[in-house]
Amino acid sequence: MLQIIADTTCGIPVPELIAQGIQVLPQIVTFGNESYRDDTEIDTAAFLEKLARSRSLPGTAAPPPAMYTPIFERILAAGDSALVITPSQKMSGTFRSASLAAEEFKDPRIQVLDSLTIAGGLGSMVQVAHSMAAAGASLQETQSKIESMVPREQVYFLVNTLDYLHKGGRIGGASRLVGSLLQIKPILTIIDGQAEAFDKVRTYKQALQRVEDLTFSHCVNNPEAHLTISHCDNQAEAQALAERLQERLGLARIPIYTVPPAIVVHAGPGVLTTSAFTQA
Repeated sequence: MLQIIADTTCGIPVPELIAQGIQVLPQIVTFGNESYRDDTEIDTAAFLEKLARSRSLPGTAAPPPAMYTPIFERILAAGDSALVITPSQKMSGTFRSASLAAEEFKDPRIQVLDSLTIAGGLGSMVQVAHSMAAAGASLQETQSKIESMVPREQVYFLVNTLDYLHKGGRIGGASRLVGSLLQIKPILTIIDGQAEAFDKVRTYKQALQRVEDLTFSHCVNNPEAHLTISHCDNQAEAQALAERLQERLGLARIPIYTVPPAIVVHAGPGVLTTSAFTQA
């Protein structure tokens, strides 16, 4: 049997992942000398409270290889295989940690896949992989399917400020926009695993409409879109966007995820993002 291993950056609530039988690892959030697992020790609400009181930007760390080792041991002992689907290695050290742990076993039944994304799109890949595994798909079949999804993701996000991405070194080519936010509202995307500028408009309202229209264009008449919306401290806007897209696309529901602390560290409060996949 194939088992799927994820981490909190996929955005799916930890209890939901556990209930589905998906292995989930934390990211580590640090405030000075204090560190917290973002699966059990700090959630987004508590993180925002600490962030408001902090004089410096918190940090993040990937789960160390030692966290993966006992999981791999249990899976192999049961005669199963494992597919680890990680956030982009340009945004997180998770891929490296999982790969280092896997190298200890030198067993082809353990595979680590870089999703080249984060948040909702990563969550969609995890869910698709889990559904395939539950239906009896092999490691190779499932890995091939997820690899085919990676280049088809279309993700757009809005942030209140580029400062978090800039200071955390996750901004890629969008760094040229730093310092110009008084004049524009940038729409960002993920290209080759890192944040890049996609477009810029004059107002937040215009930016939000542009994101809605772009997302709609990828999802209309597309049963494989796997549309999700993610946010931090922006529930009302996320819900309103979901309702508009549900009406335009004729969908009963669009998953809305609250991004975990490890993402907020780099995107900042108020982030709003959509993720969808074009047809194969």
